[in-house]
Amino acid sequence: MSADWPLGAVELKVLDLEREVAFYEKFGLMQISGDSERAVFGAGATPLLRLTALPGGHERPPHTAGLYHFAILLPSEQELGGFLQRALEERLPLTGTADHFVSQALYFDDPEGNGIEVYADRPRSEWQYPNGKLNIGTDHLDFERLLRIANPPVRKFSGDTVQGHVHLNVGDLDVSQAFYESLGMELMAEAGHVMRFLSWDGYHHHLGINLLAGRGAAPVDPDVRGLRSFEVRRLDGPHTDPNGILLLPPN
Repeated sequence: MSADWPLGAVELKVLDLEREVAFYEKFGLMQISGDSERAVFGAGATPLLRLTALPGGHERPPHTAGLYHFAILLPSEQELGGFLQRALEERLPLTGTADHFVSQALYFDDPEGNGIEVYADRPRSEWQYPNGKLNIGTDHLDFERLLRIANPPVRKFSGDTVQGHVHLNVGDLDVSQAFYESLGMELMAEAGHVMRFLSWDGYHHHLGINLLAGRGAAPVDPDVRGLRSFEVRRLDGPHTDPNGILLLPPN
């Protein structure tokens, strides 16, 4: 993956750090550092996920903005196939699958309900642009083909793995789109009147935004579990988006 990939680590506030650490170690991330209050996970030495304990924190109530899922991008569909095989063998909490035409995706939830997508892209030469907008749809995933071409399952994600995108529940699509466009993103696709996809450099999306928590969903509460921040390597200082989510430059 290119060294100028724009996204870095996602930070989650968690209620039970020990349980979350055990989950992500089994899931395939490598713990880089940690103590009783926080843990950092990555693929190789590159941080992809930061967990911060939230003593006395609360569950996220309905009708609240925040994380829909964060997405781990694997370097090939063969590696995705190997991960699928391991997920089935080890009974990882698979909640869904999809062929999105531009990518193939597996979906999971961690023990606190944070959504995780693990996916591999199709070549850009295969992406379609009907009516000038990228076709990001949803079809059935061909399990049998993925397993047939799979690399042998491995315990950890490879070092070429990156944070592919972040998908957010927001309160207002237009307001969120305008904010992220001010950071250089471009609208790539829409799904009805409830979901939009934005990116830098013509990628299918580095950011998804949706209204699935309800129009006018409340901003993120610092004392509620879930997403606190994500790293954007093209920033020279911190920003806060319209839903109270921090965007941080590289550490």
